[in-house]
Amino acid sequence: MSITSVAIVGTGHASTVTARTLRRRGFDGAITLLGEESHAPYQRPPLSKEFLAGTADDASLALLTPKVIADNDITIRTGTRVEAIDPTTRTLSLVGGETLTADAVVLATGGRPRELPGFAVGSSPRVHYLRTFDDAVRLRDRLRAGSRLAVVGGGFIGLEIAATARGFGLDVTVVEAGRQILEPRLGAQIAGLCADLHRSNGVDLRCGVGVESVADGSSGLQLSLSDGTVLDVDDVVIGIGIEPSTELAVAAGLHVDNGIVVDTVGRTSQPGIYAVGDVAARYSEAAGRHVRVEHVDNANRQGSVVARAILGEEKPDDSAHWFWSDQYEFNIQFTGHHQGADDLVFRGSVDDREFSAFYLRDGHLTAAFAIDRGEDIMAAREMLGRPFDRAMLSDEDLDLWELGEEGVLA
Repeated sequence: MSITSVAIVGTGHASTVTARTLRRRGFDGAITLLGEESHAPYQRPPLSKEFLAGTADDASLALLTPKVIADNDITIRTGTRVEAIDPTTRTLSLVGGETLTADAVVLATGGRPRELPGFAVGSSPRVHYLRTFDDAVRLRDRLRAGSRLAVVGGGFIGLEIAATARGFGLDVTVVEAGRQILEPRLGAQIAGLCADLHRSNGVDLRCGVGVESVADGSSGLQLSLSDGTVLDVDDVVIGIGIEPSTELAVAAGLHVDNGIVVDTVGRTSQPGIYAVGDVAARYSEAAGRHVRVEHVDNANRQGSVVARAILGEEKPDDSAHWFWSDQYEFNIQFTGHHQGADDLVFRGSVDDREFSAFYLRDGHLTAAFAIDRGEDIMAAREMLGRPFDRAMLSDEDLDLWELGEEGVLA
């Protein structure tokens, strides 16, 4: 079937990359983006970093400038909620009674914050979730020197918020139910180094405990923890992950399992309907299973893949995961999968927090972590899956790019 129109539900990174790639690949049909938020498409990563810290303004968040929108003839409808999809005709029913039919539909609906019981979204002006621009504005207005902030969840978003809050002079406590912050993402040893970074900057880390209840008083909140202690705080941020927004897909009868299930190029179980970004559980040949990845790098790469698939070009991208985080004055980056690693090789100075670490399994590089060594991560991305000599990986006199090109074996 000839494709003359594409409707994209969502206005985030995956959506905009899909739209722009369609144009770059020569598509001259109608492209419509529909988003529930009232704002034009914007970047989410800075919300917990530069924007929250006040070093980035609204304009710098734009994903598409007015000129790009006009030059690419993209229709963007903000404040528009899609309430149903007819999977056979690919007709979108919008709130208010309007309908829109397209030859191809892309679901890039992202996710919503996972709620902590007792802390419903909007339940109190002192309870915050950070997912949208408006969330970030509300939280930023509450970051005042001397205030007491609790962050529930020791993942990257929560820790970025903690670091920013410390920069403003707040008293910050991070409550993490797991044994250590970031341990599922980085492994115990590297997670421990990240914990040291936050403790050295004055953050009170409470690991291995959960929040039992909350009491909202006139002067703040009281959080009762599972170890019997009580935290008196002015505000609390809940950062325990997201739930994929699959409601439209479920109602339309699409295959859903921890996200909208898609093949290697983003096709759902219904012809003509695709899914991409945080909401998509994509089949990874490298992993041998469906994976749902919540990183902007994945959204960007898979947006391009889906656009090509719509145009009949099948070019899967199963590149290694890569993400970054800014905490205090440090840039943190990671690539690959650490699970199953049996060796960890360091390069640089751990004491100075300027180093990279390479995860090995049976001598093969499976993942890499770095603080203020982004170039090492870029090199490591090209080296993953291959065997390397651990002494050479740690030798700073050897160039990692050259080492990767030469393929020095263990």
